[in-house]
Amino acid sequence: MRLLLVEDDPLLGDGICVGLSQAGFVVDWVKDGLAAKLALETGDYALMVLDLGLPRLSGTELLKWLRGTGDNTPVLILTARDTVGDRVRGLDAGADDYLVKPFDLDELAARIRALLRRVGGRSTPLIVHGSVRVDPASRRVTQAGAVVDLSPKEFAVLLDLLENAGRALSRERLEQSIYGWGEEVESNAVEVHIHHLRKKLGAELIRTLRGVGYLIDKGS
Repeated sequence: MRLLLVEDDPLLGDGICVGLSQAGFVVDWVKDGLAAKLALETGDYALMVLDLGLPRLSGTELLKWLRGTGDNTPVLILTARDTVGDRVRGLDAGADDYLVKPFDLDELAARIRALLRRVGGRSTPLIVHGSVRVDPASRRVTQAGAVVDLSPKEFAVLLDLLENAGRALSRERLEQSIYGWGEEVESNAVEVHIHHLRKKLGAELIRTLRGVGYLIDKGS
């Protein structure tokens, strides 16, 4: 899952990027509100992690703009402003969750997973599809009880397709989800990941819709 991090503190931002990357997320990091606005206008993100005290455009103003466009991207606010009033204003501006600095990176990752779960309409942390079980927290995949070893990118493709079961995702959409800024992407990268997933989990799991993209059927 591709996330947008908006944080102007270079030390904290770097630490969050490393921590969330280790948790399996793809993170694009910007350091001011206007850069975040441009990223949101041109990119597709599963969630935004947003500091409130930003230069050029405040986090609150950015959030109000985002919701004003009708964009429902989940937003988790990070801030040192720990008064009740500040939390209320952030939530009323359209935030979905709130974490006060300093915080634990494991808790941040867990809150992100919970928000993504809520958006996807899941009440349980595990994703179960037929004999395939996926745990996004531990990044563990089993099929009929046997552990299946996937590369980080293979896991990311599988998770995105399962989170969108019943909906075809184009190659470009999958590329945007699993590759961040600065990552070199081979022209057939997604096809290679799909090929490996079919070899490991069965050819019938992922369907190709010619000219459209890839699909995992819903509820099978």
